[in-house]
Amino acid sequence: MEDCLVKKMEITVSEAEKRTGRNAVNMQETYTAYLIETRAVESQGEGQCAPVDSLWRRYSEFELLRNYLSVTYPHIVVPPLPEKRADFVWHKLSADNMDPDFVERRRIGLENFLLRVASHPVLCQDKIFYSFLTQESGWKEIVNETGFQLKADSRLKALNATFRVKNPDKRFTELKHYSDELQSVISHLLRVRARVADRLYGVYKVHGNYGRVFSEWSAIEKEMGDGLQSAGHHMDVYAASIDDILEEEEHYADQLKEYLFYAEALRAVCRKHELMQYDLEMAAQDLTSKKQQCEELATGTVRTFSLKGMTSKLFGQETPEQREAKIKVLEEQIQEGEEQLKSKNLEGRDFVKSAWADIERFKEQKNHDLKEALISYAVMQISMCKKGIQVWTNAKECFSKM
Repeated sequence: MEDCLVKKMEITVSEAEKRTGRNAVNMQETYTAYLIETRAVESQGEGQCAPVDSLWRRYSEFELLRNYLSVTYPHIVVPPLPEKRADFVWHKLSADNMDPDFVERRRIGLENFLLRVASHPVLCQDKIFYSFLTQESGWKEIVNETGFQLKADSRLKALNATFRVKNPDKRFTELKHYSDELQSVISHLLRVRARVADRLYGVYKVHGNYGRVFSEWSAIEKEMGDGLQSAGHHMDVYAASIDDILEEEEHYADQLKEYLFYAEALRAVCRKHELMQYDLEMAAQDLTSKKQQCEELATGTVRTFSLKGMTSKLFGQETPEQREAKIKVLEEQIQEGEEQLKSKNLEGRDFVKSAWADIERFKEQKNHDLKEALISYAVMQISMCKKGIQVWTNAKECFSKM
């Protein structure tokens, strides 16, 4: 962790700005740009601060960076981006991706993404990531020149590998099932939270009706008037406080959402392993086939039915010279195949070792973060309950003085 970029550079996404411009097909569009500010952490020179560098990035550029990292480091659980459009929100909160409150939450999420990458022992050392933070113009060209998109696995190939791998690694199979279950549990938790938030919003706002009724009642009472008016004031303040409380709660929900999206990052690592395993099995199958062909040519016996064997029966056997030439070609292909299989086996072992080390790192991070988020959520709920008790305690004192 001592070598992580986050130890050497302060990284913030300090503000968001609504802009209008032309897109790739020359149509006008409205988008949000985010200001990234970086400053070197100076160990020497006490009292002196390094200058701040800043540049603007669109959400689509963050997406391009993450896609590059996912392809370049297939064995790593790459941190997810915050949602592009709001989901699992209570109905009074806007789901518009241009809504100022949502943009502010996404700004915080994008900053968290950059800090996650900057604190990762491998990702933080990537030069493309560093240039994303420090080089505004020409960055897209730099990342596209890496050719990472050519390495990206097609969805069809990934699907094909999933259903055709004969000997899947049990650990990755279990991890994929776990990520599915984690996503399902967190999705359900977020839906429940949104429903609770809706009901809580209604309960708080209805307290405003108490305030109105007590205020109207106080107007017709001489001795009880002041007490009713004061109690009504406490109810009005209580009713108005829910907006800020639930917006604060939405930030805790965003912490859960991060791990909702992390579940897909886990599955991505599993899919990449399946692809490697599929390629390995295909290479082994091809090598076995070539060895069998070579043996059949050398011995003159055909073990299995083939079009080639039927052709030989119909049109006569090959000459010894032709057979020797074919055997030689096959032997060369077998040698290449064995080297290729050895290379794929080594690559697969390295992938599993690196991937599992990063998965263990991710598990520790997940356990710590979700524990903190759930504790914060519980503390907030306790605080809200205490506030309700205090309001009714104050109202009781007001009534007592009547």
